[in-house]
Parts: sequence; C-alpha cells; structure tokens
Amino acid sequence: MDAPHSSGAAEHGPVTASHSLTVTSPAAMGDLGRALAKLLRPGDLVMLTGELGAGKTTLTRGLGEGLGVRGAVTSPTFVIARVHPPLGDGPALVHVDAYRLGGGLDEMEDLDLDVSLPESVIVVEWGDGKVEELSEDRLHVVIDRATGDTDDDVRTVRLSGIGTRWADADLAGLGG
Repeated sequence: MDAPHSSGAAEHGPVTASHSLTVTSPAAMGDLGRALAKLLRPGDLVMLTGELGAGKTTLTRGLGEGLGVRGAVTSPTFVIARVHPPLGDGPALVHVDAYRLGGGLDEMEDLDLDVSLPESVIVVEWGDGKVEELSEDRLHVVIDRATGDTDDDVRTVRLSGIGTRWADADLAGLGG
C-alpha cells in the first residue's frame, strides 16, 4: 500500500534555515531527535515527512527523551494524537499522526492543536498539506530512505526551518 507521501512538498513559506545530514541507524535517528529537542521551545510546530518505516516515530521518541516528557513515545496511528506532559519545566510534546486524516485543516481543527500550540511542541507525522496553516513558523523534516525490499538503515534527513522563528537556528550544529 502506498502511503500519502510527498517529500518534495511545497514548503508554504520562506525557508530561513536548512540542513541535510545522513543518519546511519535507528539509534542515530534517536540521537538526532535528542539533539533537535535542544533547539525546540514552546510553540514550535514540527512536520515530519517520510515513507512508512523511514524513522519518523524513532525521531519523535528521541525528541520526547530530549524534551523530558512523560510516557513512552509510540506511533499514535490509531489514536491520532497523544499528549506527553513534561516531567519538569519544559513544554509538553503533542505527537500527531495525520496519516488517516483525509481532510486538511478542518479535520486537524477537531484536535484543537491551535489551543495546544503556544505551550507545547507539536510534532505531526504525515502533515503535508494538512497543518501548514497552524503556524507561519515551523520546522519541516523530510526523511528519505531506500525503498523496496531492503534492510538498509541509512537515511537522508533534510531539515527546513520556515519563517522568522528559524532564521537564527543552528540546524548545521545537529551534525552532518
């Protein structure tokens, strides 16, 4: 079954920071998530794009560890969204899987993400064409992997900061 995927999706705004890097294992994807969490703050919207099995949830698990949130970060495919409250003073992590949502912002509005956005970090898997209107400022992470019958763990990760929030972000400091 083909997934609704568009790694070449329009960014819907000015890209103010970008960086590409190679990730060689699931452990390294988690490390990237933990490193990226240090750049995130309340109000950030992160869109994740990639084929099934690309590592979106693994990256989000690392983000959750880096943000210090409660609960195991797992794929929210069947519940659509999970809220992971902070264990300390940091922001909550709202993890959304928009894969099964066919509509655009109308269906997303039912999740009240705009209410959660100011005090949380919202990560949306499969959000292309669905959540861009939530914020002019967002980080779009595209994870590319070899497709077909392969056990290759190598991924190319492209990060694009969109809007003024990301103008001074040191995405290159995440490695490469």
